[in-house]
Amino acid sequence: MARFARSKLAGFGGAMGILRRVGNLFSRARVGREIDEEISAHLALRAEDNLAAGMSEREALRDARVRFGNPVVVRERTMAADAALLIESFWADVRYACRGLRRTPGFAGTAIVVLALGVCASLAIFAFMDAVLIRPLPYKDPARLVGLYETTPLGPRYHLSYLDYQDWKKMNTVFTGIEAFDDRVIALKTAAGLERVDGALVSAGFLRLLGVSPALGRDMRDGEDARGAARVALLSDAAWQQRFGGRRDVLGQTVTLDGAAYEIVGVLPRDFNFAGVGDAEFWVPLTPAAKEDRGEHWFSAIGRMKDGVALKAAQTEMAGIATRLAREYPDTDGGRGASVEAWTEVVVGDLRPMLMLLMAGSVLLLGMACVNVSSLLLVRCEKRRTEIAVRGALGATRGRLARQFVTEGLVLAGAGCALGVGAADIAMRLLGSLVPMQVLETMPYLRELGLGWHVAGFALLIALLTAALFALTPVVRMAALQSGQQGGMTGEMASGGRGTAGLVWRRLGSNLVILELAAAMVLLTGAGLLGKSFYRLLHAELGMEPGHLALVKMRIPQTAELAKDAQVVAFEQRVIEEVKRLPGVESAATVPMPPVADMARGNTTFTVVGRPKVKSEPDNEATMRNVSPGFFSTVGARLERGRYFAETDTTDRPAVAIVNRALAKRFFPGEDAMGMQIRFDAALPPVMIVGVVADLRETALDGEIPPTVYVPFAQWPDPGFYVVARTANDPKGVLKAIEGTLRGMDPGVLILGSKTMEERIAGTTTAVLHKALARLVAGFAGLALVLSVVGLYGVIAYSVAQRTREIGVRMALGAQRGAVAGMVLREAGWLTVIGLGAGMACAVGAATLMRKLLFGVSSWDVSTLISVGALLAVAALLASYLPARRAAGVNPVDALRAE
Repeated sequence: MARFARSKLAGFGGAMGILRRVGNLFSRARVGREIDEEISAHLALRAEDNLAAGMSEREALRDARVRFGNPVVVRERTMAADAALLIESFWADVRYACRGLRRTPGFAGTAIVVLALGVCASLAIFAFMDAVLIRPLPYKDPARLVGLYETTPLGPRYHLSYLDYQDWKKMNTVFTGIEAFDDRVIALKTAAGLERVDGALVSAGFLRLLGVSPALGRDMRDGEDARGAARVALLSDAAWQQRFGGRRDVLGQTVTLDGAAYEIVGVLPRDFNFAGVGDAEFWVPLTPAAKEDRGEHWFSAIGRMKDGVALKAAQTEMAGIATRLAREYPDTDGGRGASVEAWTEVVVGDLRPMLMLLMAGSVLLLGMACVNVSSLLLVRCEKRRTEIAVRGALGATRGRLARQFVTEGLVLAGAGCALGVGAADIAMRLLGSLVPMQVLETMPYLRELGLGWHVAGFALLIALLTAALFALTPVVRMAALQSGQQGGMTGEMASGGRGTAGLVWRRLGSNLVILELAAAMVLLTGAGLLGKSFYRLLHAELGMEPGHLALVKMRIPQTAELAKDAQVVAFEQRVIEEVKRLPGVESAATVPMPPVADMARGNTTFTVVGRPKVKSEPDNEATMRNVSPGFFSTVGARLERGRYFAETDTTDRPAVAIVNRALAKRFFPGEDAMGMQIRFDAALPPVMIVGVVADLRETALDGEIPPTVYVPFAQWPDPGFYVVARTANDPKGVLKAIEGTLRGMDPGVLILGSKTMEERIAGTTTAVLHKALARLVAGFAGLALVLSVVGLYGVIAYSVAQRTREIGVRMALGAQRGAVAGMVLREAGWLTVIGLGAGMACAVGAATLMRKLLFGVSSWDVSTLISVGALLAVAALLASYLPARRAAGVNPVDALRAE
């Protein structure tokens, strides 16, 4: 019982001790008085003992103080023993650090702004990396998802045919499922007429494969994607909210899409997106045609690998299946293979090198900012040598001084990072708003930019690293100064010396400036190469004249009156004639897809009549375009041989074709393609080549020009096409007029979009990404230039300040002002030369690594290297001019009197 009572009292005493410590936080003055009284009592007792030993009162008191030690140090140690008071002491250090920064607004403002710029750039780019590369896709076990494609001689990613897709599903043993998808523009019937909406065609098990369930209603059921099944549709959350007011009774309602009625059975989750189909509003079953042809390749597929199956094993099996199908169906699958790619690579693969480059540039910029702030801290530490000496003489230990410097580093890093985070949030919003809508449709993950947990964690990591750097920089320098003090350098230290310490700083600062100049050289060279690459990308040879071209994408209404090919051809000819009559239109034509596109679509295979096909060789593959007779003259294409299409090239005349130079060179090397016959299908008559045109860039600006065959629209009609009009003036002025004319011809005409050819070129994903990359790196390079110039100016200015006495002596002995200025400029010149030399070597290495991002520019582009070197040299000369002028203006009498 007594033991229990003692334990209770001990616990009560411990609790009271904790409460007392917490209470000490709010009564520091009282605790300080109690400690002072305790110290005085100790001194008084020791003095009494000394008096009793026969000392005089003065000697007794002096001996008591010597034996006791520094009362201030004892007082601080006593208070530090209390954890609660230690926290309060740290808060006092924070307040002292803030007061110190307020007393030096130039230093504080410069350091915080420079650090904030580096943090802002790093966080903004990291947010893009987080959204694109780090954050997992919003599907179940996304690492098991793969994209499935057919390979052809033209490339590794081509569409599947429906029959091949069915065989892939049945014959594989490595996937739990394979599902099909395709994006499609759909005509939605509304009270105001037909409206263009984005749609997705997916197989019935598509959402289940992704592990996604509708937020409202149900998913597609097995068999609802079969031919003749009841038509059902799912809504995206945006379509549900905007078109149906978010009403739950939307389930069971009917919508008319492309002239057919669909029942709404579900609503997709709000955060669901799928990059393969963009911003699709309506999701409907991907249904096979009444008669599927194995040679009709028109959609993509996604699969989920079984647990334990590696990507390489899946690739090997699918390649084997493709080989089997090629042997079994040589006419349609000959030369075709299979490609299996991780879905994350399909979605973000093109962005990875660009983001890695930007991240490297932002980290380099952050490093330069840290170097500059560290330089400023070293300069400030040099100026505080007297303070350090005085505090040490008063009994402050190294640990106590180090704690103060650590606190100042934390305050400085915290302020800079806080400002940088706020600026990064604004920068992310700005960068996000600059991404064009067509890019967002294919990259929906870019909408998730923001200060999420990953970005916040990265910001915290930067704050901790910079705080550690800014704390250690003065701590290490302080340790060196105190070592010098112990070696008999107290006088120099207290005087703010211009001896060894100044020399050490000049050497260290010089090395830091060399690093900054080299980093600036790398970033400026990268910006110059990317800028030149972007210019050449926009001025790449297109094979046509893009100016004064208006484009309107349309689709002929799918009605019984326009169901036959002859009626489609007649309507298309009416469209051309009506558009030609518009004021300002010089000529008009139609094409299924104009030149310059993110992806070349509409591929076909063919054989050359009279040339036996070798089974081991792949099929001849080409891009196919059905165009109106006036297309080539309208876009300004150059005819190299033969003739253009004529109005008489109709279905009752022999089939004809025009090929581009790339096809003639590839499939008819050393021969004349004119007069040759090709065959697209064994069941169709041969097609005679009647002309060869210069290559039109049918694919991306930086892509290879594919072999292309052009056929007359009248012989190969299609209800969907672009109207291309050449105008006498600004083509933007006729776009609305063309749209109105087309709608006036038939209310069922669906307008799918309109723009000028120049807008189309500038809006391609390739152009947009190259432009954004060039601008961002140019921004980094501009900041790097400013930081390097500021750093060089600081080093030279500090060097001049340290050498004031030397300069005064030189001038007193007869040195001319020009010679003094030349001495300072030579010092800056050597730093610049070394920095530019090192930077040029690093720049060439960095440009070699980023060569895949360049178009028409080599990594050894001499003009860019010389231009960047000259720019940095001029900037360095300007940064050195003011310190040199200040040195030349030193009055020797004043300099020597100051010493």
